[in-house]
Order: sequence, then C-alpha cells, then structure tokens
Amino acid sequence: MNTVLFDLDGTLLPMDQDVFVQAYVKELGLKAPALGFEAQRLVEVVLKGAAVMAANDGTITNEERFWQLFLGVFGGTPEDYILQFELFYQTEFARVAEAVQPTPLAHQAVQLLKEKGYQVVLATNPIFPRVATLERMRWAGLNPADFSLITTYENSRYAKPNLGYYQEILDKLQLKPEDCLMVGNDVQEDLVAARLGIPVFLITDDLINVSGEDYSHFPHGDRQGLLEYLRKLPALA
Repeated sequence: MNTVLFDLDGTLLPMDQDVFVQAYVKELGLKAPALGFEAQRLVEVVLKGAAVMAANDGTITNEERFWQLFLGVFGGTPEDYILQFELFYQTEFARVAEAVQPTPLAHQAVQLLKEKGYQVVLATNPIFPRVATLERMRWAGLNPADFSLITTYENSRYAKPNLGYYQEILDKLQLKPEDCLMVGNDVQEDLVAARLGIPVFLITDDLINVSGEDYSHFPHGDRQGLLEYLRKLPALA
C-alpha cells in the first residue's frame, strides 16, 4: 500500500451532514436574488443537480451533467452564472463553516502519511466545484498541495457510491486496489470501495449508515483511533 484516500465531509472535516446541508441551503437561498432566481427554485435545482451527478454514467463530467440540468431549467450558458457562483463560494459560503467542527487531527493524519512517504488523495464526493472544495479544505486546516488528486465536479465523471468513482481514481493515478486505503465515515458511500478490493478504515465519529449495515469486520474507530492506525503503517521513505 502506498496511497491513502480520504473523504472530506464528516471525515477530515467533522460535521453533522444534515446541519451542514441546512446551512448551505440557507446561504444559497439568500444568494438567489443576486443571481436573478427565486430562492426555493434555485435550491431545488441545485439539490437536484447533486442527484443527477450521483447518477452520472461517466459519459460526461459531473460539471457538464450539472450544467445540463441547470441550463435546461434556467436557460443561458454556464458563463452567465459561473462567476457569480464562484463569488458565492469565495464569500457567503464561508458562513457555512459555522456548521462544522474542525479538528487538528485531520492535518496531523495527512502530515503523518506524507512523512512516511505515502501519496494522499482527497476522495471527497465530487458534486461541488473546485472552489467550494478548496474552501472546505481551508476550514479543515488542510493544504491542497499535500494531495496528489482532489476530486471535484470538474475532473470527475462519477460520484459516490458508484464504483466508477473509485475506479476513475485508480485509473488516473495508475494504482491497483491493494495499493490504497480508503478512509471515510459513510458506510454506503465510502465502504463501497471495498467491493473493488480497496481496504477501508471507517471513521465512527459522524458515522453515516442509513441502511444499518454491519461494518464490524472492517477496521474502524474514531479519529484518534485512525491516527493510531496510521502510525502503525510502515514507512515508505
């Protein structure tokens, strides 16, 4: 093993997913008039966009899939809206940080792996643009330069829990499943990587397990437990 894949939301960035989404939707609704939209309609379309990206079949990027839906509803071209959305993620989106609880353990885990010679990937569900992902990484105290790949809607053609998402990472970095460790907090979205043969460590802080699956036979623990687990990995460099 030489590469560790980290989920972001609820893993490296502690949060209650429902509280985060509520805060995000609130700020998006407040931004709607500046974009020329009715708040509830914009929120509905953006949330539906997340759903269509989750169902993406790999023929186009998640970004293209999102704009396909968005423009089908509102018309225009992506260029008519992109700058306003980027400004939103660079400004108002910062208020959503009040819904998360950053921990120094995130930075410690990444630095520990870098010192040991491991490649690190931010395997966050790619339904956000890069600007929004970098902002959440900033909240978590993470340095984007530490990551060989950061999955975003611009560079991904699948989303979790589609196995194509994980296969795409393997293909981009020319890795085999056994070369990797996936660390996440969502049984359905992260633990699914095991179906490709990728070992998984499941974070039990902020655990999401909507179907109540038994994960007891997989390595798991809280964030401090993860740090201890990573400390036991052999140094590669």
